[in-house]
Amino acid sequence: MFVIGMRAPEVAAAVRAGQFVNLGWAGGPLLRRPFSVYRSDGEHIEVVLKAVGAGTGQLLAMEVGDRVSCLGPLGRGFDLATRARSAVLVSGGLGVAPMPLAARDAMAGGMHVTWVHGARTAAELCAESEGEEVVWATDDGSQGARGSAVAAAPDAGLVLACGPNRMLAAVAERWPDAQVAVETYMGCGTGVCLGCAVPLKRGGYDRACTEGPVYRAADVDWESLPSHLPYAVMA
Repeated sequence: MFVIGMRAPEVAAAVRAGQFVNLGWAGGPLLRRPFSVYRSDGEHIEVVLKAVGAGTGQLLAMEVGDRVSCLGPLGRGFDLATRARSAVLVSGGLGVAPMPLAARDAMAGGMHVTWVHGARTAAELCAESEGEEVVWATDDGSQGARGSAVAAAPDAGLVLACGPNRMLAAVAERWPDAQVAVETYMGCGTGVCLGCAVPLKRGGYDRACTEGPVYRAADVDWESLPSHLPYAVMA
């Protein structure tokens, strides 16, 4: 995984944990690429990505001084207006993307934050950690608890999660009221193209880029969503 930083003062001043930006650049793909905001500091923001195709490959080849078109902040982020005294952040793989901002804002609200991050192996774990308590989980047991991040996570007053849809479905079973950042493709980021439809348990669909990407876990029809999409990246 890689982190790319850019000067985007308007986004940095307004972004909330769980929101994303859509990036475009000269010579890049026809459609912008969505990335969750990883960190914001002063006039700068960061996004986290993995090279999975031509688009992300072009971004990783950029140098200091190159320009991108940054549309955002977009979507509905995590709601941290709560009286909860503790928060658990559960992430898997690239689902780490919104967690630094979530940890920052939760701790600013006086909550004790436990961050649980899982991956298939130790080599695929995010090297950075956020929160007052950090728990690692790997499928093969090469670092931290053996098994999923969901199984390794403690209970808390507030649960925030992001990762593969299969993981989020498990979150919904354990914590129906958890807030989850849903994985889906986002073409326009503004609700026009309808490419990011999220099926709901009550029937019908929402647009992840406008009504989401953060949802109450039990409100999503997980059986109708693909089990895995690359969060915050369209190759």
